Amino acid sequence: MTLQEIIDGSDNIVFFGGAGVSTESGIPDFRSVDGLYNQKYDYPPETILSRTFFMSHTEEFYKFYRDKMIVKNAKPNKAHIALAKLEEKGVLKAVITQNIDGLHQMAGSKEVIELHGSTLRNYCMGCSKPYGIEYIENTKGVPRCADCGNIIKPDVVLYEEMLDDTAIRKAVNYISKADVLIISGTSLNVYPAAGFINYFGGSKLVIINKDATSADSRADLVINEPIGSVLGSLKI
Repeated sequence: MTLQEIIDGSDNIVFFGGAGVSTESGIPDFRSVDGLYNQKYDYPPETILSRTFFMSHTEEFYKFYRDKMIVKNAKPNKAHIALAKLEEKGVLKAVITQNIDGLHQMAGSKEVIELHGSTLRNYCMGCSKPYGIEYIENTKGVPRCADCGNIIKPDVVLYEEMLDDTAIRKAVNYISKADVLIISGTSLNVYPAAGFINYFGGSKLVIINKDATSADSRADLVINEPIGSVLGSLKI
């Protein structure tokens, strides 16, 4: 059965995506050969992107964050656009993403569950005043609140921080009720998100990923091609 046939035969699809969904938009992933985890910095990216490092080396954190985590002028690719069209058509119920770039919303998707937050949102750690991404881009050193002077933190989940309970519950609810689950752009090695697949009891599991995943043997269809070209070729 082809992906087109699977999608045409369902009105309850959920999409679960990782960093690979955005690489075709010019945003690097983390674990591929040329991903962030294989580049050289004064500290390993896993260390820099931890709560402890953010609190103890805030200026160093922001050097890396502005350089690597904020990608200017990134635009949705064919995958983001196709998913938004499927939602508009009424067959895709939700996008669950590990990405923090906001490209799904930019493409027009409405029901997007951001497991790891978003670089587009930032808040003061003192008074909780919200700030956009432009404020972080246009300041130097450690960005501080214009009202109370406290440090501003990106609304992203750092290592050592818990995922948002509401986001987890919504993701599990959508997956458990889905007829078709499409997983793409993720190694399925990072928990707890990788464990979400265990809540799926629908009829068709589809995995679209450049490399093999630990769940391939459970899938009804595995496609090892770029997600943008795969979803972009669908008739929606």
